[in-house]
Amino acid sequence: MPKIHPLSDVQSEAIGSGTRVWQYSVILSGAVIGENCNICAHTLIEGDVKIGNNVTIKSGVYLWEGTRIYDNVFIGPNATFTNDPYPRSKVYPEKFYGVIVNEGASIGANATILPGVVVGVGAMVGAGAVVISDVPDHAVVVGNPAKVIRYVDHG
Repeated sequence: MPKIHPLSDVQSEAIGSGTRVWQYSVILSGAVIGENCNICAHTLIEGDVKIGNNVTIKSGVYLWEGTRIYDNVFIGPNATFTNDPYPRSKVYPEKFYGVIVNEGASIGANATILPGVVVGVGAMVGAGAVVISDVPDHAVVVGNPAKVIRYVDHG
């Protein structure tokens, strides 16, 4: 059974056992969150978002429609995810382009991930990086725009 703080606004019933949702979090109907996750305070998860098991989402993170987060992912505080490549006020795209973060990846604090980007298995996005293109499996990317600086040992 999930633990949901009474000061959160959780409209989804698809939240796995052992997941903790902290105060001032908003989770819309249709969102799917796996088991043993930690959804920290001041977060927003829209309806067409899927989150795997053992995921940590730190404070100040908003996950927009179409985003997919796989198992064992860490998302640092205030990481920014986007899903509209040409945002305009009151102009909505026919399709949103959510970010995909694959298993075991980590996103550093204040990183920005642009629409449709795929972060590879076990990859690490450095704090403050601006990710404008896909990140290879096990790559470490930093900077603006984010560039591969090395690969993490995964074996």
